[in-house]
Amino acid sequence: MNKATTTLSYALAVSATLTFAGMAGAETSSGNNHNHSHTHDEKRSVYDGYFDDDQVKARELSDWEGDWQSVYPYLFDGTLDPVMADKAKHGDKNAGEYRAYYETGYKTDVDRIVINGTKVTFFRGKDSVIGDYETDGHEILTYKKGNRGVRFIFRKSAGDDAAPQFIQFSDHIVAPEKADHYHLYWGNDRAALLNEVSNWPTYYPSSLSGKQIAEEMLSH
Repeated sequence: MNKATTTLSYALAVSATLTFAGMAGAETSSGNNHNHSHTHDEKRSVYDGYFDDDQVKARELSDWEGDWQSVYPYLFDGTLDPVMADKAKHGDKNAGEYRAYYETGYKTDVDRIVINGTKVTFFRGKDSVIGDYETDGHEILTYKKGNRGVRFIFRKSAGDDAAPQFIQFSDHIVAPEKADHYHLYWGNDRAALLNEVSNWPTYYPSSLSGKQIAEEMLSH
């Protein structure tokens, strides 16, 4: 991924570019709470990477449509310090170690991505490249911890030469649903990208402030 990012960075740099009352009613209410709890638990399980193959469904690029910003800069201005501190309370690293881990994970020079229809525009400062992308299926990956993830893959069908040939989304969702954030992998080698698990540039809506992004992260 670092190599792919470097390649894209260089390219960008040189581009200008219910039935009864009473008890029955209580049972119905209880049932609804149970269903809500079940749905919540199921989504949590999927988010954590535990799901069955038949839960995975094809998704369209529209699930990621919008204007997105990289979270990478927020590691350096203190905005995500509360997130790192919270992870340290519940994880196996201290806050500094988590920060270092996420510095590698979030690292990217593509600070903004705009997805509109089939078009994906990658911004590096004021320079940009654009490509048209069509679905190229998905891949289910199994990680060392035993949990899994899904990469939803799109292949460039037209656009700037400097735009990556493949983009792969990972957002803790396995079926059609609008993403609220995502990790993105890009480059020209589909198979090689699937092996990248240490660098995963992460994007949240550009309409959010850094503080709002931190709050979103803490809510998970």
